[in-house]
Amino acid sequence: MENQTQHEYDQIIGQCRALFLAKTHDYGTAWRIMRLPSITDQIYIKAQRIRSIQEKGTQLVADNVDGEFVAIINYCVIALMQLRLPPNAPLDLDPADVAAAYDHETAENRRLLFAKNHDYGEAWRQMRIESITDIILMKLHRTKQIEDLAGRTQVSEGVEANYRDMLNYAVFVLIKKGFAEAPARTSGAE
Repeated sequence: MENQTQHEYDQIIGQCRALFLAKTHDYGTAWRIMRLPSITDQIYIKAQRIRSIQEKGTQLVADNVDGEFVAIINYCVIALMQLRLPPNAPLDLDPADVAAAYDHETAENRRLLFAKNHDYGEAWRQMRIESITDIILMKLHRTKQIEDLAGRTQVSEGVEANYRDMLNYAVFVLIKKGFAEAPARTSGAE
């Protein structure tokens, strides 16, 4: 099962990366203007839309829900990249540097996923997609609270751990929905 998960994870991240880099070509690094709380709110908008559609059973805007999970992944990568950049980093970044940073963050997430998979035995495969959506929303509320505390927490791992978990949970959903086998999509984070 681990080899299957590795293959599916790599397929999904590859599709997300391709979309992200295509948007970087089109828009540059406009996302650099966003502060972390704005990125958190952007992820929240995506997750809340998913939950709303899950609860209502219908949607009025044609945007694909799978694309919202792709956007969550890419916005989490944006947040992780922003965390690493120095305060004086330019708004316009070289596309090759962005690609390298994207690869670094997703490689770290991949390592984390397989460490946790070892310990939890791929329990996520038995979870409902709606439950995973709720967990992403819970982690968003945690992240917002940590941001409101200006990072001064007593026992929390901090915002980075939450972004990493949200990214991996969004990948889980896409694996469960067979996204790894689907052709590349055209929506998602800038």
